[in-house]
Amino acid sequence: MNKKVVHFCENNFGFGTDDLVSNLADEEFEVEVDPCMGHCGECAEGPIAVINDELITADSIDELHNKIIEAVENSEE
Repeated sequence: MNKKVVHFCENNFGFGTDDLVSNLADEEFEVEVDPCMGHCGECAEGPIAVINDELITADSIDELHNKIIEAVENSEE
């Protein structure tokens, strides 16, 4: 698998995305942490990430991780 860039907002770390940043970096992902991604409403409500300019939202870190994996797999098809 080629490395996929996953963007996270540092303001979203309160939802546990900082742990997900570390986990994904250990997998085959390139992780970038931005000071703000411009999705403030969603960022304030729960865990988020952006892949290929697509906003991914979830209710939990586990759900976000699964959605990221799914988004990457779908982009490779």
